[in-house]
Amino acid sequence: MKIKICGLRLPDNIQEISSIQIDYIGLNFYHKSKRLVDHTQAFRLSTFNKIPKVGVFVDARLRYLLDMVKIYGLSYVQLHGDESPEYVLTVKKEVKVIKVFPIKSEEDFNNIHQYTDCDYFLFDTKSKLKGGSGLKFDWRLLNNYTGSTPFFLAGGISMNDLDAIQQINHPKFYGLDLNSKFETEPGIKNINLIQEFIKLLENHE
Repeated sequence: MKIKICGLRLPDNIQEISSIQIDYIGLNFYHKSKRLVDHTQAFRLSTFNKIPKVGVFVDARLRYLLDMVKIYGLSYVQLHGDESPEYVLTVKKEVKVIKVFPIKSEEDFNNIHQYTDCDYFLFDTKSKLKGGSGLKFDWRLLNNYTGSTPFFLAGGISMNDLDAIQQINHPKFYGLDLNSKFETEPGIKNINLIQEFIKLLENHE
């Protein structure tokens, strides 16, 4: 089970999080987000190469996205908006892509087949916010996904979900995206809580 910690924004907190056993860190480049990365710290953030960095974008201009990939040394971009399959293919020529699909009902899986060139999908809860809502969708809906692209699960995941996570037996379930339920404030993660969650998760496996 891969673990991605999303919505990190300050170098000291990222350094702390990077000291534990996680697989990806997420930096938010959506200007309306409470977790927008601190651009004044770009140089320091670009030096964290131990763990792959994922940049979160929402309908971003291509030039801006590619500039951020270079400045921050991003290994992946996570596309959280209404990006077209053509846009995704263009981005994919430069960097690996995680495409986000907001989920509320089984119909939300209908158009996923158009994005099969992505490296991963991420299923999050549909809301007015572009991620980080702290809300959970009905995970039973995952059974409606029949594609071959591995996916991350996001949306209000907390310490209380360990048993429910273990009950998900989808063959393409790749990892968890942890965010708001592991924060002391938006963009600042609680390392002790994350460590406890990972330990308990491993014990459940």
